[in-house]
Amino acid sequence: MKEQSTGSRTGSLFRLLICIGLALGLWMAPRPEGLDPSAWHLAAIFAGVIAGFLLQPMPMGPVVLLGLLVVSVTDVLGDGEGSLGMKAALSGYGEEVVWLVVGAFLLAGAVQNTGLGQRLALLMVKRFGRSTLGLGYAQVSAELLLGPLVPSNTARGGGILAPIAASLSRALDSHPERGATRAGRYLILVGAHANLITAAMFLTGMAANPLVSRAAQDVYGIEFGWGEWALGAIVPGLVGLALLPLVIFKLERPEVIDGRPAQAEAQKQLDRMGPWTHRELVCSAVFVTMLVLWSTKPLHGMGTTLVAWLGVGTLLLSRVQDWDEMVHNHRAWDTLIWLGGILTLANGLRDTGFVKWFAGRAEGVAGELPMLPTVLVLVLVYYYSMYGFSMLTAHISAMVGAFLTICAATEVPALLAVPLFAYFSNLCACVTNYSSGPVIIYFGLGYVPTRTWFRVGFWVSLLHLAVWIPVGLVWWKMLRWW
Repeated sequence: MKEQSTGSRTGSLFRLLICIGLALGLWMAPRPEGLDPSAWHLAAIFAGVIAGFLLQPMPMGPVVLLGLLVVSVTDVLGDGEGSLGMKAALSGYGEEVVWLVVGAFLLAGAVQNTGLGQRLALLMVKRFGRSTLGLGYAQVSAELLLGPLVPSNTARGGGILAPIAASLSRALDSHPERGATRAGRYLILVGAHANLITAAMFLTGMAANPLVSRAAQDVYGIEFGWGEWALGAIVPGLVGLALLPLVIFKLERPEVIDGRPAQAEAQKQLDRMGPWTHRELVCSAVFVTMLVLWSTKPLHGMGTTLVAWLGVGTLLLSRVQDWDEMVHNHRAWDTLIWLGGILTLANGLRDTGFVKWFAGRAEGVAGELPMLPTVLVLVLVYYYSMYGFSMLTAHISAMVGAFLTICAATEVPALLAVPLFAYFSNLCACVTNYSSGPVIIYFGLGYVPTRTWFRVGFWVSLLHLAVWIPVGLVWWKMLRWW
């Protein structure tokens, strides 16, 4: 164990040195003509941070903090005298989207801690789970129901629904070591891929989604908020969810068709939970109120972040959640660190002129192509580049701003480019078994071999393209978005 630990530390140190070497190499490389030195140096730091996200020499939070430390020491965002270095490096933590995501994680913790998420999922299984295919639709229904209520796809998929899927598989005598193809393989694949669709359907469906929303504001100057995000996704999302269990049923047909034993298991778990508790009822009321406020923003003017924190405050005042439970929600505070730091770097790239310089270069490369083929080719490149990334956050952080900048430079309408990249930022995680937290958790249950996961993932990727592009384009045209 000690040798393994030493080897792991050595590997982490080696990967960290690669990240530092990349940043130093870019820093010292000849600066492109027409680009300010501070912009080039900040781009070098940003590249080192993204390399850290990919190679993972340490968790994302420390990687970002090291990047911000370099920003402060070198004063690339300051006035040249060091007086603004630290203040500028911390500016991202005042961004509204950072606190939206933190609030979302705290709300997700409430759904999980009160048992509300588990109860809703089990009720869906009880209602739809008469057959194995019905269990697939029960998983899809639970994801759709919890999608806007649990604003974290890791908490929703990995913390609530993956354990239920494993329990239902065992109820059908399907285990990783024996009988995986009886039902478990099918249920695991449906659960993982349904999670990605609901993550795409809501701004708060995945922690890094606000990065896309912020990029839309920076590049196009539009607000692609919770209501707009959900409105654009509702039609293609529902079509995709309706087809997913059928497609996977054809790809990995389960040996067991009768799902009644799993229904009985769900009923047993509901019996153990007992009647609805006061905490569950209050939590339900809070989330229904939040959904109403999010979807009626034009009537009252309250932003998405304010509504989320009104929900957090209500849960605290009603004692549904106490502060100690929220403080121990480490994912919320870890996200605060890395997301605020990434926004500092992204804002700096914009303010120092790097984004404008990149847009000029992109316009020269792609400016002669027709508008619709341009955006579709860019989406395909963005979509399948996920094979080279180990997590959605790194993929979004590294690429979405650049691709939207190219779209803007080639005069692609904002409400055509932004929805495509917003939704495919999550759907692209279908292609591998290492793309996001929930996918890793589902794969880790041991029901699906790696080769099968990649094969099914590729076919599901084609399903998303066949649904979200034609259906999405028609729906957004009906909304007069483009």
